[in-house]
Amino acid sequence: MIVHPIEPVYDKTSRVLILGSFPSVKSREQGFFYGHPQNRFWKVLAALFAPAGSPGSSEGEPVSVPGTIEEKKAFLLKNHVAVWDVIHSCDITGSSDASIRNVTINDLSRILTEAPIRQIFVNGQTAGKLYRTYTQPLIGREAVVLPSTSPANARWRLEMLVDAWSAVAEAAR
Repeated sequence: MIVHPIEPVYDKTSRVLILGSFPSVKSREQGFFYGHPQNRFWKVLAALFAPAGSPGSSEGEPVSVPGTIEEKKAFLLKNHVAVWDVIHSCDITGSSDASIRNVTINDLSRILTEAPIRQIFVNGQTAGKLYRTYTQPLIGREAVVLPSTSPANARWRLEMLVDAWSAVAEAAR
């Protein structure tokens, strides 16, 4: 049984909540969300909240993707985005969502009480299934399932992900 080692990121201005399933091995090692270098989560959010042509971008490229944990936290909070995961603890082999067993869910009530969350999004089908099975019946709120930013979801190019995830930026405004 592995217990989720990362605290949620949110504040009293967070308008959207993005939930993953459970942190990958790399994320658990780094102590922060979406730590695998090939996961496109941070590139997608940077493209949404600092698009090409905005101040700080050059030659059609988005501004730099936040790198440190502190930069990532500040980026999320500045853009009114809260991040956590559906699962509090589980049995998992490596980073494989397909291997997840014996699930205990995270209690979202503190985020939903302290922040004006307009919309909940889940990162990928597995997070969506876990949310619908365990969390939605408790809190009574639906979540929008977005395509996974995981490198395992290779058929979704970055541009496609940015387009699909655009609802996050719209809800955060």
